[in-house]
Amino acid sequence: MEAITLNALTKVYGKEKTVAVNEVSFAVEKGELFGLIGPDGAGKTSIFRMLTTVLLPDGGSATVNGFDVEKDYKQIRSSVGYMPGKFSLYPDLSIEENLNFFATVFNTTVAENYDLIRDIYVQIEPFKKRRAGKLSGGMKQKLALCCALIHKPTVLFLDEPTTGVDPVSRKEFWEMLKRLKAQNITIVVSTPYMDEAALCDRIALMQDGKILSIDAPENISKAYPDSLFAVRADHMYALLNNLARYEKTLNSYAFGEYAHVALQSGIDEAVESAALKSWLESAGLKDVEVQPATPDIEDCFIRLATVHQAAVIK
Repeated sequence: MEAITLNALTKVYGKEKTVAVNEVSFAVEKGELFGLIGPDGAGKTSIFRMLTTVLLPDGGSATVNGFDVEKDYKQIRSSVGYMPGKFSLYPDLSIEENLNFFATVFNTTVAENYDLIRDIYVQIEPFKKRRAGKLSGGMKQKLALCCALIHKPTVLFLDEPTTGVDPVSRKEFWEMLKRLKAQNITIVVSTPYMDEAALCDRIALMQDGKILSIDAPENISKAYPDSLFAVRADHMYALLNNLARYEKTLNSYAFGEYAHVALQSGIDEAVESAALKSWLESAGLKDVEVQPATPDIEDCFIRLATVHQAAVIK
C-alpha cells in the first residue's frame, strides 16, 4: 500500500517563475526507506516542504497516508515527523527541555513513546542538561531525530540529515534508520551523498527539479549502458584533457585518485583498455593504468545528468 503519492507535483518561486519542482510523480510504499538523491538545487527540500504542508504546491497533487497535502494538512501534520536540513531546535533549551517541548506540542509525553526513541536517546541522555546549541553535529542530529519521532509518526521525512556530520556519526545514523524501518515506519530521506543511495530500498535521482530515474539502487547501476573504465596517470589535469579528446569518449570526470571515462558500449574491454593506454602514453602521460570499472550510483547520476543537460540545451 502507498504511504505517499505525488502526481505531477510542481513548485514555482518568485516573479521570474523559477521552477524548483517540475511535474514530479512517484509513490512510496508503506514501510519503505526511500531516498531523494541529488545536488543542492535539485528540488529535494521543496518536495519535502510540500509533503509536510509547509509549502503549497503550484501544480499537481500529493497525498501522505491518503490525506491531501492541501486539504488535509492537520491530519498530515499529526502523523508525520519532519527533520529539516538546518538544525531548527531551540539552542537555549537543553536536550531534555527540547524533547519535552515537542512532546507537549503533539499532546503526548516522552514516557508514552519512549520505546520508539530509546536506542537513540540513550546515546545523548548523559548530556540531557546541556543546551542544544552547545552540542556536536552528531548529537544535534540525534536530538533532532528524537524530536521528530516523539509523537510516534507513521511517516518520517529527513532532509539531508547527515550533511556536515562526521563519517562515524553518518554510519550510526543510517543504522538507526534501519532499526526504525524495522518498526514499519515509512522513511523518506534526501541526501547529496551518492554513497548513501545504496542504503535505501529505492531511490529517485533528481536534477533541476526533475526525476532522472527511480528504481532500486542496484537496478539503476545494472542499467548503466556504456563501457566504463578507471584510468590513472601522473597528471590528473592532463589526463582529463586527453580523455575528453579520445574519439570514443562519451564522458569523463575525476573520481578520487582515478578518472572515470565512459566509452561506447559493445566494445572489447581488453582491446580498448590497451588501445586507450597506448593513446594516452603517446600523448606524453606516464604511469598510465587503465582497467574496467563497475558503475556505481555516482557514475549513473553523472551520465543521467549529462543526458538531461544536453536535452535542456537543445
